Amino acid sequence: MAQMNSSRYLIVGGGMTGDAAAKGIRERDPDGTITLVGAESHPPYKRPPLTKGLWSGGAEEKIWRGTADHAVDLKLGRRIVTLDLHAHRATDDGDNEYEYEKLLLATGGSPRRLGGDDGSVVYYRTLDDYRKLRQLANGGAHIVVIGGGFIGSELAASLTNVGSKVTMVFPEPSISFRVFPAALAESVTDYYREKGVDVHTDETVTSVHGTSVQTDSGETISGDALVAGLGIVPNTDLAAAAGLPVDDGIVVDEYGRVDGRDDVFAAGDVANFPIPALGRSYRVEHEDHANSHGKAVGANMAGANVPYHHIPFFYSDLFDLGYEAVGELDSRLATVERWDEPNRKGVVAYVDDEGRPRGVLLWNVWDKVDAASELILAGRPVAEGALV
Repeated sequence: MAQMNSSRYLIVGGGMTGDAAAKGIRERDPDGTITLVGAESHPPYKRPPLTKGLWSGGAEEKIWRGTADHAVDLKLGRRIVTLDLHAHRATDDGDNEYEYEKLLLATGGSPRRLGGDDGSVVYYRTLDDYRKLRQLANGGAHIVVIGGGFIGSELAASLTNVGSKVTMVFPEPSISFRVFPAALAESVTDYYREKGVDVHTDETVTSVHGTSVQTDSGETISGDALVAGLGIVPNTDLAAAAGLPVDDGIVVDEYGRVDGRDDVFAAGDVANFPIPALGRSYRVEHEDHANSHGKAVGANMAGANVPYHHIPFFYSDLFDLGYEAVGELDSRLATVERWDEPNRKGVVAYVDDEGRPRGVLLWNVWDKVDAASELILAGRPVAEGALV
């Protein structure tokens, strides 16, 4: 039987951003009622362990975010399907209705898919995907990883470390080709091969047949299971249907407000937000942004009115290699590089035409994110000797 729920704050999305927003609200408004509607059956949890720590012995019980401990009413396994912004009302896929005063869209994104007969592919995104792949990977199974970016590279390393035979296939010439400078990307690709990963570069998957894929060169690659990390598509359909501005995400201002409204906000993976230090708007899909943007926008929903000027950072572990990065990492940008050990330990600044840093990659260099952010904020050209 359909129900009516009424709360001061309605959060649409049960990921890390929704959790952070609820906590940001609660810090400013200890008594306001908060309802969070999430499509997954699980309460909010940390996502990075799905490709990192859980594979190396981390315990599942440590990933939970404890959202309900902050007096948040969780409605799980439900998806909001319509919004009536004028009436301040939302409806889920069970015809339950939700009245609100303030609305946050933290709808995240959905995995980009290959299409066609791809039912056997694990499109890696959720805890249930981890549990499924972990079962498939048991006993040294052969796993074909489709994609050579952030998720694909982390999964390939983690699967290899638990004894799986791993084949990677992707259309770019090297791992993380769109992010790393060419020489570093090539070095990482060679390193993966040294670790036993069968890396197929410059190959686009054109069709899937069971647990085999065919590429545009006519090659057939078979395994015991297929997993894909092809990035995400922001979940903007709900916002677009409600008439909100959408452009590679839901467009928000520096407070997380949508379309100048005081009652509708968006945050996290789905939000296209301004970064003043870089002079344009971005959509960012990493943990730090989910947490920091979610918390800041939640606080603004509760009246903080503080602009979000944070420069998001991210990190990764690739076998024994690791990095932290801040700002815009785009392999099409020029770089200024300082290597203590070529392709093993160093700093890369991604610079504009005037030599001013827009992003900094800290390759096996740690605890320098704040200093790297300061380089970007300073807005001055950098030389090799000035890198952190």
